[in-house]
Amino acid sequence: MNKKLNIDTVVILAGGLGTRLSEETQKKPKPMVKVGSKPILWHILKHYQFYGFKNFIICTGYKGYVIKNFFLKEKSFSAENIVIVNTGLKSLTGTRLKKIEKILPNEFCLTYGDAVSDLKINKLINFHFKKKSIFTITGVVPVSKYGAIKFNNQNKILNFMEKKDLKLNYVSGGYFVLNKSILKFINKNNDEMLENAPMKKIVKTNKMYVFKHKGFWQCMDTLRDKMYLDKLWKNKPKWKIWKK
Repeated sequence: MNKKLNIDTVVILAGGLGTRLSEETQKKPKPMVKVGSKPILWHILKHYQFYGFKNFIICTGYKGYVIKNFFLKEKSFSAENIVIVNTGLKSLTGTRLKKIEKILPNEFCLTYGDAVSDLKINKLINFHFKKKSIFTITGVVPVSKYGAIKFNNQNKILNFMEKKDLKLNYVSGGYFVLNKSILKFINKNNDEMLENAPMKKIVKTNKMYVFKHKGFWQCMDTLRDKMYLDKLWKNKPKWKIWKK
């Protein structure tokens, strides 16, 4: 696509232990677990690349050398535009972001290294600027593989809803657009989760918005999730918006 955007940098948090996917993460970090023949991290970068992103900052931690070695060999991306930073083995998300503060542009995208989507990133960015937001969250509706059971205080079932009947309940999909000013809400002296105290402070500025995405989104938290994504990959996956 290579459409001109106001933002050209994306930060990917890729340093977690991935304990719920331990079958795969004993020898590699979670973002390097494969969907099809490529790591999920590759899929994420291809998505952003499609929308014209050229600069990637990957915050590593657990087995970060595996990520570094992959991009030394991978020809799908220009190596000089990928900055890999070791942000600590057990650092929390806010702390990882704070550690790269000096190399961040004024506005940037942020995501995790474990989810894929068909999100139209250009529309997300346009929404961010239109609202004059300093922190924009993409709200997604998780794929439900099962129906939902509604029951009362005595656990008596009141209703059973099929997937098609479920109401839209948005959760954070991990696709963010941030203004660098939000870093002042992260305590540099404590190890902090971006999603906890910092976000609660940012909400109070009244400059935090949600961009609703009703399309495809899927996180890879467990082995079952990985198997589900592998299955989708074999049959026209919705997140594969690039041609090659």
